[in-house]
Amino acid sequence: MLDPKKIKTLAADVGFDLCGVAPCRRLEQNESWFRRWLSEGYQSSLEYLERNAEKRFDPRLLVEGARTAVVCAVSYKNRTGEGYPAGHRAKVASYACARDYHATIKTMLGRLFDALKAVHPGLQGRAFVDTAPLAEKQLAVEAGLGWIGRQSLLVTPQFGTYVLLGELLLCDQAEAYDIPFEGTRCGRCGNCIDSCPTGAIVAPRTIDTGRCISCHTVERQPSGEVDLDGWIFGCDRCQSCCPYNRNAPLHGNPAFDPLFDPVAMTPEEWAALDDAEFTARFGETPLTRSGLERLKRNIRK
Repeated sequence: MLDPKKIKTLAADVGFDLCGVAPCRRLEQNESWFRRWLSEGYQSSLEYLERNAEKRFDPRLLVEGARTAVVCAVSYKNRTGEGYPAGHRAKVASYACARDYHATIKTMLGRLFDALKAVHPGLQGRAFVDTAPLAEKQLAVEAGLGWIGRQSLLVTPQFGTYVLLGELLLCDQAEAYDIPFEGTRCGRCGNCIDSCPTGAIVAPRTIDTGRCISCHTVERQPSGEVDLDGWIFGCDRCQSCCPYNRNAPLHGNPAFDPLFDPVAMTPEEWAALDDAEFTARFGETPLTRSGLERLKRNIRK
């Protein structure tokens, strides 16, 4: 059986700030809510969310024999996440200022998995980083890391919402599991709802992606236009206003150090970039997902 204390020690050793352990089970209530959300059309252009809904809420359907979910989180908060000067027209979500987290966290999870297999030879499982149908935020709640805030993001007491998640689904049982996080600590605060420039948070924990600036600037663009409020890649408005983020420390893992400062870049500087310079300066960041031409189009909106 897996020792949860050992798992958390090894997770910290590879650079994660938080780690929790939850049993793999079907999350029926979350699946029901998600299907209602889909029926309202709030997924807009994100058709991929309509596929594999049953797998998304039962980790055992993703990994045959999965019994334990190890949910890891790492803080990425940097100064950009504290907000932009008024009138700045080339804003970038703070996570996109560092190296692409998919590769970074996948490497960290690989090191954690190898360390666990050194203790438990023959251990089977898989690592996931935001690329498979897995309800990772709810798994984080199940593992005791935090709660789902009104902006539908995981809120952790220690690091706010500026955390990135990665999971190991393992085929061994743990000696004990963490207690799921009960309730929320948002109180009467509605800063995230009030701050959204487009009204995309249509109700607590309910996002209309057709209005979401992040969706319009990063994902397949929904039909219709929205005012991007100066954002050219992603949006942090519902995060920078959160009291838990304002009080959270800056990230400690150097793998998430920013590679550039978007506050220092004007729209004219972005517009003047060519493909070679863009690749040289931003090729390791998530900005490549959008591409230079789309960034330039977003500046003009």
